[in-house]
Amino acid sequence: MTETPSTAYQVLARKYRPETFADLVGQDAMVRTLKNAFKSDRIAQAFIMTGIRGTGKTTTARIIAKGMNCIGPDGQGNPTTEPCGECEHCVAIMEGRHVDVMEMDAASRTGVGDIREIIESVHYRAASARYKIYIIDEVHMLSTSAFNALLKTLEEPPEHVKFIFATTEIRKVPVTVLSRCQRFDLRRIEPEVMIGLLRRIATAEGAEINDDALALITRAAEGSARDATSLLDQAISHGAGETTADQVRAMLGLADRGRVLDLFDLIMKGDAAGALTELSGQYAEGADPMAVLRDLAEVTHWISVVKITPEAAEDPTIGPDERARGQSMADTLPMRVLTRMWQMLLKALDEVAEAPNAMMAAEMAVIRLTHVADLPSPEELVRKLRDTPPPPAPGPGGGAAAPQSGGTTHAQGGAPAPTHPGPSGPSASGASPALAVANEAALAHYPTFEHVVELIRTQRDVKLLVEVETCVQLASYRPGRIEFQPTENAPQDLSQRLGAALQRWTGTRWGVSLVNEGGAETIAAKRDAAETALKEEASDHPMVRAVLAAFPKARITQIRTPEEQQAEAEADALPEVEDEWDPFEED
Repeated sequence: MTETPSTAYQVLARKYRPETFADLVGQDAMVRTLKNAFKSDRIAQAFIMTGIRGTGKTTTARIIAKGMNCIGPDGQGNPTTEPCGECEHCVAIMEGRHVDVMEMDAASRTGVGDIREIIESVHYRAASARYKIYIIDEVHMLSTSAFNALLKTLEEPPEHVKFIFATTEIRKVPVTVLSRCQRFDLRRIEPEVMIGLLRRIATAEGAEINDDALALITRAAEGSARDATSLLDQAISHGAGETTADQVRAMLGLADRGRVLDLFDLIMKGDAAGALTELSGQYAEGADPMAVLRDLAEVTHWISVVKITPEAAEDPTIGPDERARGQSMADTLPMRVLTRMWQMLLKALDEVAEAPNAMMAAEMAVIRLTHVADLPSPEELVRKLRDTPPPPAPGPGGGAAAPQSGGTTHAQGGAPAPTHPGPSGPSASGASPALAVANEAALAHYPTFEHVVELIRTQRDVKLLVEVETCVQLASYRPGRIEFQPTENAPQDLSQRLGAALQRWTGTRWGVSLVNEGGAETIAAKRDAAETALKEEASDHPMVRAVLAAFPKARITQIRTPEEQQAEAEADALPEVEDEWDPFEED
């Protein structure tokens, strides 16, 4: 037997859709404003309703349309905030078939052509109702040209035309449109109000559902009445007569709130084995790994808020036992630990969403959380290191001693380090006859070997520069003549290429020859030695020794001297403004 339309099943979200302002829940401020406007006959030419999904934007638009066009059971009524629901206009609008109340979904009709149809039709009076009303849902989806086409009509519509817009993205609506509308922000429905609404619907349906189950539905709905009603409909079917919190939890893929707190507690204690066992238990009972991590994030947030504002613990969707546990955790856990937990959970949620196996990713996230949870904060670590005596410094025979001063290391082997500026004197053996004809004026620009290296760097010969810095052990230098001891890995033609390059760049012949001994350290070796000396000096600091003792695998990777820090600070600083500068002074 086929059901007639009058007996066909209706989902609860449509069956209990508000028909009057009195039926709207959680929107008292908007209702009060509209009632006063209707009572004083100050009905705006355009309204815009904004809010999250399921708070009643389109429903409110239809109620306003009914109120504007209601004529009462006797046909003599005026605009009212309490439409009768019996006259021809109320019935037709409620059934969505009124010829003078046009509903348009801007998500599917976004073009300027659709708006032109409205603009052309506004000049014709309503066929039977008091007002011709245009309801545009998701108005933010209209194109820019469509909004521009609507502006003039929206600012000066005929007296018989009203516009009602609804949107979830108010920031995407142009300001020029917003300034022509009376705006109403529909709020998320408070948990207490939502639970009361769900209880009334469940009672009207003759369904048995306990308070804990309603609390779970309310929490999952996140302030949306439509979502809450749809979940209630699903829960009643799932429970088949009597619905419990466990059934709703299984339906939503959630873990028991108490067990989530158990898992949170195990993580905070650093008990990796216990936390993995608890996670596996929840997974075996049907909890989704992503939902478990979301629950952990929600608990972390809730405990953090309770720590700052204790009255936040009085949440009707949270049971008394969970409330007591949450307050105890808020009292004992430092805020730094909670914020670190929150940040790591956000990263873990992304990893689980992208991983091929969600459970494996969730387990790895829990392992990481347990190992980090009991780490001390930076302040605690510094305090601990200060209170712990550092290990003794190595003695003279126990390896290289730390340098006692910050002086520069000098080159060995008879040649001065290239950091000593100033012209070199003539060689003890006298000048070569081949170099006697050299252009002394040109060579005067290169008094030290450092100037030669800088010349190579300026010419951007990277290969030659690297070879000179790593393979040349300088034995003697004077302008126009270089003697060096090559390293074992030096190219055989290095002296010839160096001499040819210098002659090409300076226009003067250079004598470059090799010696078997007496060469100093290479430039690269001296640079490494200076860095090593700085690291050894830093390692000898009591605080650094304490850190290295606490973290044996730690290494010093970079050292910044006070001079370098000062230079960076000066480079980053804004230029100073002279005192006598006057911004109003004329040129």
